[in-house]
Amino acid sequence: MKFEKSKLIELKEKFDSIINKEEKDNIEFWYARDLQIKLGYKRWENFIETIKKAMQSCENARIEVDNHFREITKMVQIGSGARRKLQDYMLTRYACYLIAQNGDSKKEEIAFAQTYFAVQTRKQEIIEDRIRLMNRLEAREKLKESEKHLSKNIYERGVDDLGFARIRSKGDSALFGGLNTMQMKAKYGVKENRPLADFLPTLTIAAKNLATEMTNYNVTEKDMYGEESITEEHVDNNLSVRNMLNKRGIKPENLKPAEDLKKLERRVKSESKKIAASNKLPKEKL
Repeated sequence: MKFEKSKLIELKEKFDSIINKEEKDNIEFWYARDLQIKLGYKRWENFIETIKKAMQSCENARIEVDNHFREITKMVQIGSGARRKLQDYMLTRYACYLIAQNGDSKKEEIAFAQTYFAVQTRKQEIIEDRIRLMNRLEAREKLKESEKHLSKNIYERGVDDLGFARIRSKGDSALFGGLNTMQMKAKYGVKENRPLADFLPTLTIAAKNLATEMTNYNVTEKDMYGEESITEEHVDNNLSVRNMLNKRGIKPENLKPAEDLKKLERRVKSESKKIAASNKLPKEKL
């Protein structure tokens, strides 16, 4: 999900405003009722289900749930001076991170929170950098799915795995101004056994995905069969995407390679472990 800078600042200020701090042990924590509102959940009954999923994720990771999720009871005024008990949770940053990971990422608040709680610091530039990295991971996953769909789709239409590789390489050649997959790998210094897409910038990944989705659509709609016709279709779609980029002054083959996505994924996983270890709830309730 793309965020304008002004929207990032607005969301950051929203989440900053609900931080609580236990001064004695210098522990930051959040209340689930506050987080519910900032994440765009209207009903507590729906939000508690997301909390439960997050707790299960914590347990699956073999991390002590009580260190990060603590159920508490608050007394709230309901009118006429009457008070009643209200369920709530104290949450560490790691707990909030897991809640965001288990939430509906179509909500911009959830998408932002996945990054906000993942980084060790809440500096604006760190958050922006992290979001750019996560957008690239998301784009790569979409491309994987569309290529998987295309491979299955054309296999049923008389094209085997080697044929699919040829089709994809000729599509790359159309997109990259005559450079096929192996030539682009050589240009980027990518090993032969690694996917080129793991080293492409987000824009190029999105371009490849658009061309592949167009091929998927037309192969079905036009009921294409055989490698020759499907290759022609895929080449035409990649040329169309290339022409669109060229009109905006962008040549995909001239864009700089991006960080190896495998390294990025390992870093993301490593950071999540650091989040879990960096902040635990105090032994006793505040």
